[in-house]
Amino acid sequence: LFMKCSDHMPDWNRTWYTANPDLTQCFQNTVLVWVPCIYLWLLVPFYCLHLYCHDSGRIRMSCLCMAKMVRNRTVNSSVCDSQNPKFAICAWKYVCSRTCFMTVILALCIIQLERIRGCRSSIFLFLFWVLSVVCSLVPLRAKIQLAVDEGIASDIVRYLAFFSYFTIQMAQLFLCCFADQPPQGKPNLEKNPCPVKDASFLSKILFWWFTGLVVKGYRTPLEAEDLWTLREEDTSHKIISDLQQEWGAECAKLQKQEKSLESAPVLGSRLPDQAQLLRKLQKEQSSGFFLLRTLARKFGPYFLTGTLCIIFHDAFMFAIPQVLLLGFIRDPEAPQWKGYFYATLMFLLSCLQSLFNHQYMYTCFTVGMRVKTAVMGLVYRKSLVINSAARRTCTVGEIVNLVSADTQKLMDFVVYFNAVWLAPIEIGLCLFFLWQHLGPSALAGIATVILIFPLNGFIAKKRKSSLSCQQEIQMKFMDGRVRLMNEILNGIKILKFYAWEKAFLEQVLGYREKELKALKKSQVLYSISIASFNSSSFLIAFAMFGVYVMLDERNVLDAQKVFVSMALINILKTPLSQLPFAISTTMQALVSLRRLGKYLCSEELKVDSVSKALSSSGKTVIHNGTFSWSKEGPPCLKRISVRVPRGSLVAVVGHVGSGKSSLLSAMLGETEKRSGQVTIKGSVAYVPQQAWIQNATVQDNILFGREKLKTWYQRVLEACALLPDLDILPAGDATEIGEKGLNLSGGQKQRVSLARAVYRKADLYLLDDPLSAVDAHVGQHIFDKVIGPKGVLKDRTRILVTHGMSFLPQADLILVLIDGEITESGSYQELLSHHGAFADFIHTFASTEKKESAIQRGTGTSTKITCHNFCNNPQTACTKQVFLFFLFFVGDTTNTNLQNMEPVSENDQDQVPEDLGKLTEADKAHTGRVKLDMYKKYFKTIGLAIIIPIVFLYAFQQGASLAYSYWLSMWADDPVVNGTQTDRDLKLAVFGALGFVQGIAIFGTTVAISICGIIASRQLHMDLLVNVLRSPMAFFESTPSGNLLNRFVKEIDAIDCMVPEGLKMMLSYVFKLVEVCIIVLIATPIAAAIILPLAFLYAFVQSFYVATSCQLRRLEAVSRSPIYTHFNETVQGASVIRAFGEQSRFIMQANERVDFNQTSYFPRFVATRWLAVNLEFVGNGVVLAAAVLSVIGKSTVSPGIVGLAVSHSLQVTGILSWIVRSWTDVENNIVSVERVNEYADTPKEASWNTEGSALPLAWPQSGTIEFQDYGLQYRKGLELALKGITLQIQKREKIGIVGRTGAGKSSLALGIFRILEAAKGRIFIDGVNIAEIGLHDLRSRITIIPQDPVLFSGSLRMNLDPFDTYTDEEIWSSLELAHLKDFVSNLPDKLNHECSEGGENLSLGQRQLVCLARALLRKTKILVLDEATAAVDLETDTLIQSTIRTQFEDCTVLTIAHRLNTIMDYTRVIVMDRGYISEMDSPANLITQRGQFYRMCREAGLV
Repeated sequence: LFMKCSDHMPDWNRTWYTANPDLTQCFQNTVLVWVPCIYLWLLVPFYCLHLYCHDSGRIRMSCLCMAKMVRNRTVNSSVCDSQNPKFAICAWKYVCSRTCFMTVILALCIIQLERIRGCRSSIFLFLFWVLSVVCSLVPLRAKIQLAVDEGIASDIVRYLAFFSYFTIQMAQLFLCCFADQPPQGKPNLEKNPCPVKDASFLSKILFWWFTGLVVKGYRTPLEAEDLWTLREEDTSHKIISDLQQEWGAECAKLQKQEKSLESAPVLGSRLPDQAQLLRKLQKEQSSGFFLLRTLARKFGPYFLTGTLCIIFHDAFMFAIPQVLLLGFIRDPEAPQWKGYFYATLMFLLSCLQSLFNHQYMYTCFTVGMRVKTAVMGLVYRKSLVINSAARRTCTVGEIVNLVSADTQKLMDFVVYFNAVWLAPIEIGLCLFFLWQHLGPSALAGIATVILIFPLNGFIAKKRKSSLSCQQEIQMKFMDGRVRLMNEILNGIKILKFYAWEKAFLEQVLGYREKELKALKKSQVLYSISIASFNSSSFLIAFAMFGVYVMLDERNVLDAQKVFVSMALINILKTPLSQLPFAISTTMQALVSLRRLGKYLCSEELKVDSVSKALSSSGKTVIHNGTFSWSKEGPPCLKRISVRVPRGSLVAVVGHVGSGKSSLLSAMLGETEKRSGQVTIKGSVAYVPQQAWIQNATVQDNILFGREKLKTWYQRVLEACALLPDLDILPAGDATEIGEKGLNLSGGQKQRVSLARAVYRKADLYLLDDPLSAVDAHVGQHIFDKVIGPKGVLKDRTRILVTHGMSFLPQADLILVLIDGEITESGSYQELLSHHGAFADFIHTFASTEKKESAIQRGTGTSTKITCHNFCNNPQTACTKQVFLFFLFFVGDTTNTNLQNMEPVSENDQDQVPEDLGKLTEADKAHTGRVKLDMYKKYFKTIGLAIIIPIVFLYAFQQGASLAYSYWLSMWADDPVVNGTQTDRDLKLAVFGALGFVQGIAIFGTTVAISICGIIASRQLHMDLLVNVLRSPMAFFESTPSGNLLNRFVKEIDAIDCMVPEGLKMMLSYVFKLVEVCIIVLIATPIAAAIILPLAFLYAFVQSFYVATSCQLRRLEAVSRSPIYTHFNETVQGASVIRAFGEQSRFIMQANERVDFNQTSYFPRFVATRWLAVNLEFVGNGVVLAAAVLSVIGKSTVSPGIVGLAVSHSLQVTGILSWIVRSWTDVENNIVSVERVNEYADTPKEASWNTEGSALPLAWPQSGTIEFQDYGLQYRKGLELALKGITLQIQKREKIGIVGRTGAGKSSLALGIFRILEAAKGRIFIDGVNIAEIGLHDLRSRITIIPQDPVLFSGSLRMNLDPFDTYTDEEIWSSLELAHLKDFVSNLPDKLNHECSEGGENLSLGQRQLVCLARALLRKTKILVLDEATAAVDLETDTLIQSTIRTQFEDCTVLTIAHRLNTIMDYTRVIVMDRGYISEMDSPANLITQRGQFYRMCREAGLV
């Protein structure tokens, strides 16, 4: 067929070497017609297969679909008309006509198939119509030219047919730019669906679908409600449901591998410790690899599409330097159209490069987001199944780090991973093209690259050794800071009571200084690295050009060689800078993968440790069970055999540490089952010894995810004695409870915890001593109404751990535990008849009780026998076991914890808030652009004296860059004389000097900005820390710890690193842009007419973007805090969640929080892509303008200047993108300054110290306390908690304070320590009004032993004396008096013994004795005991009471009574009732009066 066409091949004389280019007629009518046809026919089988595999549902015949089909049919007609055989000269025209006709028919079939399979926008057909239109442009031009030359009348039908055909092609292409309607049968139930679903292919690649949100954000600040719901494929449920199964399979493989290693013989069998360590490291490495493989399988295919995009991007990037205008400018005979052709081609290549680059980035960030969701979901789910031994190896702070810092490292890894293998290829290609231009001289560039890599490798190694950049050390820093801040926030009440804020502030600042010192070293080395990398293009150019001109005098540097080489060297800069960063990021990600893998492969609770039967009938059985808390640890329970009949009440008794709680844990499957069998019948409800309360309303805590049944709910409240408490609470059961139940007393928390279990209507109730934290009368009420034979749970199986002897006769079965074994079991009467230790104790206690009661009635005084008297009385000599029982049983507790809410002054009392029940405040996002004040604050902390020189340094740096670029262009324009250029040595020396000066300036600016960032960060962190520590307790109640930790971790990290980095980038690129504009204006001054409008367009687009991006950054930061808070809460309450079987509900809540965070993160990174695409098109406009103006002014500009202008304008695209990106990064991260500064305006406590105070050093000397008409109020809108208290306490008086829950007992102590400020009245201590002195002056001179013994991680000495005020002898003396000397002496490190987080490596009793030692060390004249022994056994209580009586004999002691027998020998007892003092006298007189105190004593069995 081709043989019949004599001009089928392109004629280059007609096509290229001519002033009027054209293609041959045969080429136009064959190749240009067949290209789109071949594309369609070749790829249609694969596309049909794709449609077959992806059925989205049938689309109804819409107007758009109808228009496409009609246009397609019209195209058919036009083809037939334009290529009608009767007009044909030869057969090939007919063949082309038929081929085109069949192709259009095929396109029509594809449109119909797409409609049937639910394809709303077709990239396949879009590219077909683009090819068709592009291939029709040449015939269109030819026909227009022919019509102009010969007139249209010669062949009007053919002309009209072709023009119609082209018009319809354009219309079809236009229609392909729109998406069709959604498929049938799939209604969109989402409230605010993401518009990307409805976007066409063109809209997707240009990100136009995002424009609506940008416009909305520009008009009004975005709110969370404005954000789109996540696409289904991005939701936690979708991602994790698919991933969890794969990860489970990988874990099974790892366990199998581990078992095979364990079964394999150890090398030599002589290094078991080394072999075990080796296996542990191997397991960590393997777990990280398995996690990576799982993530790769899940997200790899989508990630590969992005990899394909970056490959295309690189192809276009390397094509651009090959089409520079320099050959055209140098050739005076070159026709003008070639210049325009080159300019247009550069523009198109630049646009395609931008499109593919941002599709790649969009793909990477999408994958990164999904990886973050996946890892968070896996970590959260793991936290619900991890066993207790593994849980002890990681703190809550470390788990939070896994889902914050480590997931961020994985997201960075996704973005930069391709650079690891692509950067070396790019470097190789650059050097290859440089070889083509400069020959062997390119080897000098290769040598320079080889030298730069070891230099930066050395710098990177030094940075790692500086403890800043190396990932694991960085994690240790972060873990340490998070752990310390977490402990401070959890123990803030103790810090305030003891006035220890300064000591812990110094500890945090100590960590901070080490961190900043390491960061400073790292930044200096980093600055050297940056300077060498930014100077790398100069160094390579200097080496290559220098070698090139030195090798041969005839080697001249013309514009073509210089600027094509410089364009390639500029490309080379990117992989050179990316490769070390990509390798570093990859190494960090591998460390994070190992950390995550280690946690995710931790030992889990074994599902088969407890056999659970759904049927509630039958017995709960433990048969010959042996249990431990870890595989390697000793058994905590041995030879346990229990059969619990359905509906029975079982009491478990024993001394402290005997294994009572462990028995309940074994039934829950929380322990490691060594042997035996556990069978549980029916559903389970569990009440832990330490109540776990959610940060939710009282009602939500009780319902715990169940539907509210009003009658049953009210019955539960009444049975659990919660109705009086709800009357006290500001909004009843709608009152929000703070984190960890901060605003509830211990008794209230325990009753809420019990109510949660009772409401569940479970078959089996495991009750771990729920009555120890409540008043005696309340405990009796709960037993009668809930647990006992007549309670609401009478038909349920109840296993009760108890200290209360009075409840035992009503138990169906009593289990006596000693040292982890059941020594006795049976009913109360059966145990008495056995005459064992239990019976001896019961008889002895009963006789003692009778004697005591007789004494009380005869004398009117209470001489309740103490533990010490009892054991030393020869008439009541007892065995060790009986003594232990005695220690365990005597006395119930009453518990009203210190409630810390901010008081209000009298003038604020009229402002009553509407929502009284609301306590915690959600993290709020500011709206609008970041205020100028934030920038002022940041720069003010740095100082103007440093900022101004930095700006001049940047100007100097860019001036040097401009000078050496201009010098190079002058060198290129230097005329060639006798085949050589003159003064080449001088030119090379000046070029080298200018480049060296620029490198020094880059180093200086980078170091200066880094140091400025450290200065600002240090000050802002200190301000935040001081503001938080100086906040009142109400602030900590209403602010979730997750919000505060978020500030101290994420926001401070952003201020440390992101803000200085953003400023470095922004300033360098702004000055670089100025340099480019100057160069373009030097080359073509008329370019100002184009640059100025483009600058306005740029500013317009940027203003749209920044407003939206800033708000999205805020919303993302705000939505991040609840994730950490929920994680924290879940980890602490995991055993309760598991017992109630609520894992799925909590997983759903975690999913919702993560998804809510991602709804703001997703548009945030899409906004960056939207901006970059739009701005890069503006930048490409500058490239086009510079090129076109150079073509126009060809005769007036030299090749060197053109090369300089065009090569620099090619950088505008990247520069504009980076300016806005860095500007936005700065503004986004200045939000961190804004968020850190939020707490500067919150209410603060009074000053810690009063300057010029005349307070004597020995104050208070006597310890007298006087209340004058004193009143205080917890919160706005609440009635006074203390009302008109007038009271005088003399020196050395011992005052007991008693009363019902909410009576105001603890309020007195709060007032004395000024935790709450007085609403009215005054308190005087030794005649000094405490409101007139500093808080630390007050709190450091009086002492409290709190109910909750809080210790901090650090040495034992630090926990006793954080200020190093006392000598070691004094500390040892206090430990001896606190009965801790022997224990501490036996510790390896003695006083330097390291306490773990919360003091968990000490027992509860030991922690309480440490608190006693603190008080003994301070030895102030006033001591307050806030139910200090409520949670300890009687042995510890006795030790504390005896020490207090002897060591604080000459002090004033105020005891908020928990066991009434401990205050019976006090001077006076104050009975509080509803904020008033209802009774006050000696205990004996109050009993005689038979008032409220008498009734309380009678309920406690004392009278």
